[in-house]
Amino acid sequence: MKTDSAIYEFLATGAEALRILTGGLVLIGPYRFRSLTLKGIERRLDGVYEPDGHAGPVYVIEYQAQPVPGAWYNLLAKIGLYGEEHPRRDVRGILIFTRVRDDPRLPRLIGGVDSVARAVYLEQFLPDWLEREPDNPYLAVFAPLLLAEDDDLRQRAPVLWRTLCEAQLEPPVRETLLRIFEFWCFERFRSLTAEELWTMLNLTTPLEETRAYQSIYVKAKAEGEAQGEARGEVRGEARGEARGEARGKAETLKRLLARRFGPLPEWARERIDSAEVTLLDLWIDGLFDADRLDSLLDGPPAAIQERDA
Repeated sequence: MKTDSAIYEFLATGAEALRILTGGLVLIGPYRFRSLTLKGIERRLDGVYEPDGHAGPVYVIEYQAQPVPGAWYNLLAKIGLYGEEHPRRDVRGILIFTRVRDDPRLPRLIGGVDSVARAVYLEQFLPDWLEREPDNPYLAVFAPLLLAEDDDLRQRAPVLWRTLCEAQLEPPVRETLLRIFEFWCFERFRSLTAEELWTMLNLTTPLEETRAYQSIYVKAKAEGEAQGEARGEVRGEARGEARGEARGKAETLKRLLARRFGPLPEWARERIDSAEVTLLDLWIDGLFDADRLDSLLDGPPAAIQERDA
């Protein structure tokens, strides 16, 4: 299951996301989160929490979704390179595994609580936390990764979705968590159609009450369309395009590209907005390996290239 970009988005929502992913680490004082590329060798740090205006420790975060023999050496290299650039900071690493069996266990003496780099295993605590804090949206979002039985996830999906919709969150954070949860459900149930998945997530929500319906109906009403026609449009769009898969991925990609390369040119925005989901996935997967925007998106259209030549 694809997790890299979703984990980055999750961590970017703030300190509560870090507490959940690390099994209880509470940041003391203000912190800022960012992804950065270390100079010289262009090695990317997936996520870094840096103290904002105080001398607290820096946390270098890596999420390991699949077994990789060199996972610890990769993290240690990044801690060392960051520390070399910032020698007066206390740099600590956290390597997060979904399951204990994914930990390569080498080098020895690394991964303990008092080590410069420690391990966290989500399967050891998140399922229990999900039962203990059923109304916590930061836990609900991980259900597609942690619930072992498909039938269990199917049954609980509407409640989990409602938890995300009704939690007291800032709108941008809510949108991020909803998008991650939906994306992971799509990854988990690849054999189902998009409409079947969308129906699964909205079993307890009338179509007319969904955010997708409201946005489409208001637009349709403004253009003078009858409510009956709007409902027909909604049933096609809200369960397809407006369910947020392609549009959500496009917005995520544009935001991450802007963080990496700065403001996006219009040709790049248009290309992303018109891309199929499979192409968006390829671009998201290759985002941090690309050294230039045009190399990732195959360059601007010929007309723009000729104009700028």
